[in-house]
Amino acid sequence: MRLTKSTDIALRIAMRLAVRGDEANPTTREVAEAVAVPYTHAAKVVSRLQHLGVVEARRGRGGGLALTTAGRTGSLGHLVRQLEGGGDVVGCEDDPPCPLRAACRLRGALRAAQEAFFAALDPLTIEDLVAPPTGPVLLGLTARSAS
Repeated sequence: MRLTKSTDIALRIAMRLAVRGDEANPTTREVAEAVAVPYTHAAKVVSRLQHLGVVEARRGRGGGLALTTAGRTGSLGHLVRQLEGGGDVVGCEDDPPCPLRAACRLRGALRAAQEAFFAALDPLTIEDLVAPPTGPVLLGLTARSAS
């Protein structure tokens, strides 16, 4: 299974926000540059993370992005499920639909494999992902170093 680009960006942004330490809350542009993604993609992902309650964004002086408590300690499996949606791994119902869909055993096997993938992420949190050696590397990422 391969995660969508949006989920990849969302996880990188959440991880970067998890290690921000005492520095001021970064802007979406600063985080996008630090994790090497286009600003437009990052802005869409940040909006989705806000909607899911993972990121808080404040405008104006003293504003910026911050990871919420739920974003920091919530289940990674739950977050990835929310970001990826509940779709099938394969397009059984695409146009045209697969002619085997009425009697196919592959679809069920792939659903079980997909759930096993998510289940492996369930006990993890964003906090777990930023433990050393990852956290110190994330702290070193700045807009200037990503350019």
